[in-house]
Amino acid sequence: MLVVGAVFAGGIAKVGVAVPALSQVVRLLSVDVKEVAKGWRTTKLHGSAVVNDKDEKIGTIDDMIIGKDKVLFVVIQVGGFLGLGGHLIATPFDQLKLDDEKGKVVLPGASKDELRKLPEFHYLK
Repeated sequence: MLVVGAVFAGGIAKVGVAVPALSQVVRLLSVDVKEVAKGWRTTKLHGSAVVNDKDEKIGTIDDMIIGKDKVLFVVIQVGGFLGLGGHLIATPFDQLKLDDEKGKVVLPGASKDELRKLPEFHYLK
């Protein structure tokens, strides 16, 4: 199955927003649905347990910081209960290992105690 999407040189139109007449060229992009389906959805990652290589739960994915063209950092909550009282840390996304076979998010070599010693992450206000 092949899905085709349209990309406009001027950007993507938002629903309910007036869009000027398109004078730009419309480029069609083909997407291999089977290839896309191999990836991890952000909605599945958010709230996922993070384990170390000993399969010990060391935290939960609280958020992801996305750059222009990729996920840069993942915010992990260490400790706490139901999103409260935990210690938030940020780590580069590329340090995580996404185990497709087991459906697990792994941060190799980490422990809960080591993560608690890292500086706490705070969002800019």
